[in-house]
Amino acid sequence: MWLAAAAPSLARRLLFLGPPPPPLLLRLLSRSSRRRRRRLHSLGLAAMPEKRPFERLPADVSPINYSLCLKPDLLDFTFEGKLEAAAQVRQATNQIVMNCADIDIITASYAPEGDEEIHATGFNYQNEDEKVTLSFPSTLQTGTGTLKIDFVGELNDKMKGFYRSKYTTPSGEVRYAAVTQFEATDARRAFPCWDEPAIKATFDISLVVPKDRVALSNMNVIDRKPYPDDENVVEVKFARTPVMSTYLVAFVVGEYDFVETRSKDGVCVRVYTPVGKAEQGKFALEVAAKTLPFYKDYFNVPYPLPKIDLIAIADFAAGAMENWGLVTYRETALLIDPKNSCSSSRQWVALVVGHELAHQWFGNLVTMEWWTHLWLNEGFASWIEYLCVDHCFPEYDIWTQFVSADYTRAQELDALDNSHPIEVSVGHPAEVDEIFDAISYSKGASVIRMLHDYIGDKDFKKGMNMYLTKFQQKNAATEDLWESLENASGKPIAAVMNTWTKQMGFPLIYVEAEQVEDDRLLRLSQRKFCASGPYVGEDCPQWMVPITISTSEDPNHAKLKILMDKPEMNVVLKNVKPDQWVKLNLGTVGFYRTQYSSAMLESLLPGIRDLSLPPVDRLGLQNDLFSLARAGIISTVEVLKVMEAFVNEPNYTVWSDLSCNLGILSTLLSHTDFYEEIQEFVKDVFSPIGERLGWDPKPGEGHLDALLRGLVLGKLGKAGHKATLEEARRRFKDHVEGKQILSADLRSPVYLTVLKHGDGTTLDIMLKLHKQADMQEEKNRIERVLGATLSPELIQKVLTFALSEEVRPQDTVSVIGGVAGGSKHGRKAAWKFIKDNWEELYNRYQGGFLISRLIKLSVEGFAIDKMAGEVKAFFESHPAPSAERTIQQCCENILLNAAWLKRDAESIHQYLLQRKASPPTA
Repeated sequence: MWLAAAAPSLARRLLFLGPPPPPLLLRLLSRSSRRRRRRLHSLGLAAMPEKRPFERLPADVSPINYSLCLKPDLLDFTFEGKLEAAAQVRQATNQIVMNCADIDIITASYAPEGDEEIHATGFNYQNEDEKVTLSFPSTLQTGTGTLKIDFVGELNDKMKGFYRSKYTTPSGEVRYAAVTQFEATDARRAFPCWDEPAIKATFDISLVVPKDRVALSNMNVIDRKPYPDDENVVEVKFARTPVMSTYLVAFVVGEYDFVETRSKDGVCVRVYTPVGKAEQGKFALEVAAKTLPFYKDYFNVPYPLPKIDLIAIADFAAGAMENWGLVTYRETALLIDPKNSCSSSRQWVALVVGHELAHQWFGNLVTMEWWTHLWLNEGFASWIEYLCVDHCFPEYDIWTQFVSADYTRAQELDALDNSHPIEVSVGHPAEVDEIFDAISYSKGASVIRMLHDYIGDKDFKKGMNMYLTKFQQKNAATEDLWESLENASGKPIAAVMNTWTKQMGFPLIYVEAEQVEDDRLLRLSQRKFCASGPYVGEDCPQWMVPITISTSEDPNHAKLKILMDKPEMNVVLKNVKPDQWVKLNLGTVGFYRTQYSSAMLESLLPGIRDLSLPPVDRLGLQNDLFSLARAGIISTVEVLKVMEAFVNEPNYTVWSDLSCNLGILSTLLSHTDFYEEIQEFVKDVFSPIGERLGWDPKPGEGHLDALLRGLVLGKLGKAGHKATLEEARRRFKDHVEGKQILSADLRSPVYLTVLKHGDGTTLDIMLKLHKQADMQEEKNRIERVLGATLSPELIQKVLTFALSEEVRPQDTVSVIGGVAGGSKHGRKAAWKFIKDNWEELYNRYQGGFLISRLIKLSVEGFAIDKMAGEVKAFFESHPAPSAERTIQQCCENILLNAAWLKRDAESIHQYLLQRKASPPTA
């Protein structure tokens, strides 16, 4: 499953600009860290609450095959179901326990093979545990038999289970499709089942649907016949699936067009789109047709089904879901309009398609044994999607983008006291949604990237093939993958990786150097990196860290690779001249931060200005510095000085990361009376690259230039850069009047700029454009920038709009989040709006991950201690079980922001004033 794109997270990332801290300073820093931790404890934020009691299903009865027929009613929003499950009784029992939620069972019976049917005499629903116990008047003996259940359910509006999705026909009529989203534990809302990933079976699915509707499921259609009772209805029967888990079952009933092709391996690939928009499925079709053979060759295992469908669903909570053979997507994650889609949308579609198709092998063919191993599914797919996109679109420079999009995002979260290990023991279903987060996805992907680099591609592929071959159609745990990779590479994979998956956090590597004749002696030490400052615990966790070291002699290749398996190490680099720089973590692949001695850092900084450091290393250096400043280990002023060295920077991703960090700093300083000064700094940093790029594409430019132009103009426009603002207003006027339509890549920055510096008329025009937009991408683009408006009454208007019928349920979150991130007043207004409308919002998202995202986007920009207490108190009286960890993390971030502000605000202010008095020369 791909989680829909989050706004750039509000916790981003920084290095040491002096000699190793003297003992007194370390003690002071430790005291301040201890004070911050005491503050966390006083608010009750340092430990997660007790886990709810939970038992997995008993193993005495299990399914072999589900024969399932469903008849959805698209007008009354109900469905009827008939289940005939071939089951195995392994231990004599007089009851069968299954998962069941929001379903009413009408009749149930069990017929042992060759014996008479036994009717169930009671259905005991355990709603809290989402189970039902079927009681029988006599004992069911060991052996096989058939379990029959007739039941009814509701096509809900919660975007989980078997639910309804609203769409508008080309003629303007509102209709509903019936669609599914079962991961993690919602198949039980569509039919009674053994809803655990390790309880696999085959499925024979039939759908009884109106004859003018498209009906799809995991497999190909094998029969379509009139339904006896109604000439307007047909029964559509699908081929039997392979052995699979319940969470991967899917069915869709609605109105769709499609485009199709065959991959070079002969698999039928279709992309289903809203009616009249088949053209918009062609880009995803092209990506999917290239991706299937790529994975087949990489894993050396063929795709096991005869077809794969990719379908755009109107109301969809996640970004996409990897149902075997029928992958469901948000419209914005699948549809590309050649004229109206921007470059970032194309890239997103390519990544999401790559992610979901990787799951067809890794997750679907071989499935995690339990949700504890969810990270393996999602971390792996989040890594290999980049490998796939790099293969399909080398011009995207996608691996550099990985560092900004995934690696640094994971490090932000994992530096918190309220992070969690990659592998989390999961029990109750309510806990599963909590771990669909940046640790499972982005840290998981990052440590797999590090592992791939440590092993090498050849042995990694060999190990993957061994794993998929050994466990196909079965279930596996993390240890099984380590064993396969260990056998393929001969390296201590389990020993290394357990330090990364079973304990939370990651190390800060401190390094200092000494020239010894012609060699360079490096002294390395590792300590856990904490967002609150130096680690002060008694027993510091240790990691086995694959470390690469490069020098200015050959910046793109490692001079030395070592495995750091102890707290301290000395390393000798042979033949390194005194004037050469030395850098750790080539390519920013190792999942750690680096703190250099003053002298080492000084020698690296010219490599930023003259671009002799590779882009991904420039990015990593700046990012480490920013995080160290945020943690109070170095001064934020020193980082601002380093940021000014990026004046010649040409790389989009490096700018993107810089932009994100300056955005975090701007949010922090919105709590001061010198917010305008940091905006001046932003304008100074971004205006040279803005002038070089201009507004219009030049011959020979490509994908990354388009992304960079949009980023830079948006940053300058938001900061109030005069020339950018004037040009944005002019182009917006021409766009609205139809004189010159804005290119898709310029729309977001222009919309943002005119709204931020606009009035009620500007907002009304934007809302009109939203209403007129035929494409969901354009609606989302507008929704994400509405929060930039500054006046209190207009902010209120935007918040009211967020809950209106005009905004799809899954997109409300980004509108409210945009308001919270738009201004200091917006943040307060968004938080009040959430409190005032909590019941409706919570009911809408029913504890899924969207509720966590809403909370995160809305509150973690605060920087006042008392707000952490207010947020905690509100959620104590308004529980959100699936967001408990997110709430703890947000409160911790608020306290960290407050500490950062107290510590550095005055020195930042003085630096900005001094800069204004004597501007630096480029």
